[in-house]
Amino acid sequence: MAKGVKVAVIGGVFAVMVGGAGYGAFNIVSALTGDGGGTSGVAAEKKSGPPGEDEVEETTAEFFAAWEKGEAARAASYTNNDAAAEQLLSAFGDDAHIKDVKITPGRASGTTVPYTVKAKVAYDGKSKPLSYRSELKVVRGLTTGRALVDWQPAVVHPELKKDDTLVTEKSANPPIEAVGRDGTELTKEKYPSLGPVLDALRAKYGKEAGGTPGVELVIRHAGEGAPDTPLLTLAKGKPGKLFTTISPSAQAAAETAVKKFAQSSVVAVKPSSGEVLAVANNRTDGFNAAFEAQAAPGSTMKIITAAMLIDNGVTSMNGPAPCPDTAVWQSQTFKNLTGMKADEDATLANSFMRSCNTAFIKLIDEKPLTDASLTEEAERRFGLGQDNWKTGIVSFDGSVPAVDGPDRAAGAIGQGQVQMSPLNMASVTATAITGSFRQPYLVSPELDGRQLAQAEGLRANTAAQLKQMMRLTATQGTAAAAMRGLGGDIGAKTGSAEVDGNAKSNSWFTGFRGDVAAAAMTEEGGHGGDAAGPIVAAVLRTGG
Repeated sequence: MAKGVKVAVIGGVFAVMVGGAGYGAFNIVSALTGDGGGTSGVAAEKKSGPPGEDEVEETTAEFFAAWEKGEAARAASYTNNDAAAEQLLSAFGDDAHIKDVKITPGRASGTTVPYTVKAKVAYDGKSKPLSYRSELKVVRGLTTGRALVDWQPAVVHPELKKDDTLVTEKSANPPIEAVGRDGTELTKEKYPSLGPVLDALRAKYGKEAGGTPGVELVIRHAGEGAPDTPLLTLAKGKPGKLFTTISPSAQAAAETAVKKFAQSSVVAVKPSSGEVLAVANNRTDGFNAAFEAQAAPGSTMKIITAAMLIDNGVTSMNGPAPCPDTAVWQSQTFKNLTGMKADEDATLANSFMRSCNTAFIKLIDEKPLTDASLTEEAERRFGLGQDNWKTGIVSFDGSVPAVDGPDRAAGAIGQGQVQMSPLNMASVTATAITGSFRQPYLVSPELDGRQLAQAEGLRANTAAQLKQMMRLTATQGTAAAAMRGLGGDIGAKTGSAEVDGNAKSNSWFTGFRGDVAAAAMTEEGGHGGDAAGPIVAAVLRTGG
């Protein structure tokens, strides 16, 4: 056997170590037990419980020291996922071209350690300083008992998510100067929740807008078509001007409104044209739920269900829609909100404005309705569920599948297999009050010649009844508290939807004021008027 080569036998497994037991050596204990690499070839007593202060300090010091030196494999050995850590830490130096790294830890809070990273990004003869803050947590390795950095991509940069990486290169898409409908520039700094939308617009229209690319450090997201997120510009490109339909005043109101409720999203559209006036999200994951959410819309769906009942001659605004305490559909019992008074003499308008579930469940069994009737109404009249919206960025078109059994009844009240986004529900309201479906869009189709989706729309008489029922809901029904104080022609519909795995129901609200329709969803819980309602009212108050 060659000099310097030792054979170790552990639990009947042979392993070969070349050279000493330093950081570059293969670690036997780590290889056999996982939980990252190690610095010692000698088995130590396995510890348990949260890491102590000394362990936290020692582990982070070793991890930071290796990271600063660009020793990705060594740094990764101090984490509980060395494979993923080594890949991202390698990209930090090799692909992102980040050099001269200096990491300054702050005061630890238990096992959580904040720190500041200062470095330089150097690429193609150009360089710029980089500085940011992040934090990590030290945990006990499950199998080794070692104190290890709990690996998350955010350890490397706070904006990194699972499967993201860092790259510095000539940008794939030229920068854009996105402007609102009044010609003023829309920036991430002024409208923070527009960030993902602006990134998506740049990815789609950077070249069409006429700009030239620069050199940037970006977060490259996993997933086909996911736009990069720029972090640092080393050499500015020439931005092309991109005109959008956004109303800066409505956008500002939307940004402020969603901040009041966690995991909330709102969209406002212009019913007479389909132009998107505002889109805002208050989320930690950067997901544009306002456009892309696929969630049960609760009782806001009753706008479409009411249209189906009217169009098929089952009842009318002033026709019967009895509201009993319970309704049974194929052995499943549906109930109303706690405290709702039964009314066997209720009209459709009354059951709509009070959001009586049982009234809608009782009526869906009437002839000539079938399992496909709600689907046909959603697609033919409201332009939903056909996967053909072209808003300018990625969006969800809604889904109202034809189903039988209990899900047919649940779909009528916005549960079961029905899924919508706030964009979909804002469009539903726009169609309901105008009678015409106009596909929402952020960028004029004239820019790239794309064809907007088409739908038949509603009969004038049906639209008139829907609009009046929404007016009653906003002034006398479940939406009255949220809409109080708004002048002009107003209407609304509330909703709440139970979601599997969530302790709280989602809150939904959609409404109109003049030529502005808006819809919001929050995961804050409560009835639609409690959380989503104030968001929509705040946006409608601006008038677009």
